[in-house]
Amino acid sequence: MTSFDLGAETFQAAIAEHEILLVDFWAAWCGPCRQFAPTYENAAEANPDLAFGSVDTQTEPALAQALGITSIPTLMAFKQGNLVFARPGALTPAQLAELIGGLRALDVSAMARQPGAR
Repeated sequence: MTSFDLGAETFQAAIAEHEILLVDFWAAWCGPCRQFAPTYENAAEANPDLAFGSVDTQTEPALAQALGITSIPTLMAFKQGNLVFARPGALTPAQLAELIGGLRALDVSAMARQPGAR
């Protein structure tokens, strides 16, 4: 599977629909975004059981602003509807693979039981 475009109208539905959803916030003019794109697409192809979405911040500025995106690329990850990772900056292939492994192993219900969890 390759990544798919997300916008304001599809963002929440994608979070609800997919067990694990990674979202890349990018723009065409952004050099680091263009460098990260092949890494992201390769990960999407290597992990067809996960969902990989992309938000073009130029065409979806209100969505990016609502989510607090101040630097691109920014990668967010959701598991079982919960935001579990958000970080600006391009990841290396090894870092992205490590993140994916961590997402697979993450027990979201255990997070909710920890003191101070919302």
